[in-house]
Amino acid sequence: MSAARPSAGTVPRGAFWRLLAGAALISTTSIFVRYAHVAPTVSAFYRVAFGGAMLVVLLTALRRWRGVGWRDAIWLLVPALAFAVDLMMWHRSIQLIGPGLATLIGNFQVFVMALAGVVFYHERLDWRFFAGVAMAMFGLWLLVGFDWHGLDAGYRFGIVLGVLTGIAYAVYMLSLRQAQLRRAQLTPERALCLLSLLCALMLALAVVAEGESFAIPDTQSWLALLALAFIGQVLGWVLIAQAMPQLPASLVGLLLLLQPALSFVLDVLLFARATTALAWFGLALSLLGIFVASQRKTA
Repeated sequence: MSAARPSAGTVPRGAFWRLLAGAALISTTSIFVRYAHVAPTVSAFYRVAFGGAMLVVLLTALRRWRGVGWRDAIWLLVPALAFAVDLMMWHRSIQLIGPGLATLIGNFQVFVMALAGVVFYHERLDWRFFAGVAMAMFGLWLLVGFDWHGLDAGYRFGIVLGVLTGIAYAVYMLSLRQAQLRRAQLTPERALCLLSLLCALMLALAVVAEGESFAIPDTQSWLALLALAFIGQVLGWVLIAQAMPQLPASLVGLLLLLQPALSFVLDVLLFARATTALAWFGLALSLLGIFVASQRKTA
């Protein structure tokens, strides 16, 4: 697989449809969190534990499993910890403010990633970034900000957790990128597998510390957690990881916006989220802002 991205005029159809399918699949993960009758940290644990086990089976079947090397594990400790924190906060945010809004706010990690580029890589931001921030924040204000004082404390805390989710996810992405740069044998599939297993260990400790039970109470929860792992942690991200290197960056950014958009729509359809025309406009504006900021030029 070539590491270079093709130009916009030579988009491989197979990669396009894989990325589109992957984004659509991971948009359902927040829905499965709501359907599982377990605590947020417990659902996060089963997502990566089941997902990691599934990836071990997949890589073994494909004869790509090489075991867990201690050097690889060390390089993946920071991204695994960041991902564990990300899932713990995101799953709580989902329970407090709903799958759609929690997923949208989590995607504000685009702005954190850009600021990290300034601090760590001395990148310079152009007007696209600042315009994107302005649009996204105004869109979020239309969704929740204009009625901030009318929201209960739990809902406001869910929004804060969504913002912190974006920060944790940015740390995860940046540290994972460094790990893969330093360890060439960490292919996307193998890195995801090892990271999932490490993350599962960390979340298991968190479950114990919180005094929660690992018990899965009913059939619906079993199905929801297995789907969360297979669709969200395995199939969706494998499709995305395979497709991203073959597509132009602008197209990748646009297609990945299907995740928060579809999550919001599913939230409205499945959980009867009350949404006004103004809120829909705020959603569209936030998504546009995220896309514009992600297409920034750096110098």
